[in-house]
Amino acid sequence: MRVETRSDREGENNIVDMQSFRGLTSLSPIRQAEAYWSALREGAGIPRRTQIDPRGLENILEYAFILERIAPGIARFRLAGQHLNRAAGMEVRGMPLTAFFVPAARDAIADALEQVFGTPAIAELALTGEPRFAQPASEAHMIMLPLKSDLGEISRTLGVLVSNTRPDRGPARFEISQTTFRPVGGLRYALPDTSYQDQTLGFAEPRPRGPKPASTGRPRLRLIKTDN
Repeated sequence: MRVETRSDREGENNIVDMQSFRGLTSLSPIRQAEAYWSALREGAGIPRRTQIDPRGLENILEYAFILERIAPGIARFRLAGQHLNRAAGMEVRGMPLTAFFVPAARDAIADALEQVFGTPAIAELALTGEPRFAQPASEAHMIMLPLKSDLGEISRTLGVLVSNTRPDRGPARFEISQTTFRPVGGLRYALPDTSYQDQTLGFAEPRPRGPKPASTGRPRLRLIKTDN
């Protein structure tokens, strides 16, 4: 099956062969989402939200989500698959992304969102769930891929969250063990330590985006050049 999506250039269509993605059962949902997103790009551009076709993601729809940026460092779920609903124990559409994270991780999530929307960048996060009932902590992995709105602003995100969280253990809340940013231009930023403590709530007013005090003890970004 081939699906046509309109290009920004008048009179052209961007045609993506969806069948090529349906056979990628050996790849994780994270890699499948990134492959699909990359196929929609025009040169070095960012795909539009309207280019996302569920038929191209049908193998991983239960793990996929769409975020909308509503304020600096804050994004809410516009769409979310059943895997996310089961992990949260409720319908997550309309909720902020921070609902999946412990308070100490929410400042780092806000910064990650601004990297995705502002750089723009691909963000990958390795997550660890809160230990519960003397059971081992769950693990999860998430990717966020920037998208343009109909107005051309980078204010949407295609994402995937995969976790081994057990629904019978209650709503999942994650800590961040590692964050990696890959700006679309080809540089990679790694933030291995996200232990900064913050009690910001998911629906709190947006925090000032100015320089952080030197005494906060937050980890610094380090720049790693890649071959890409």
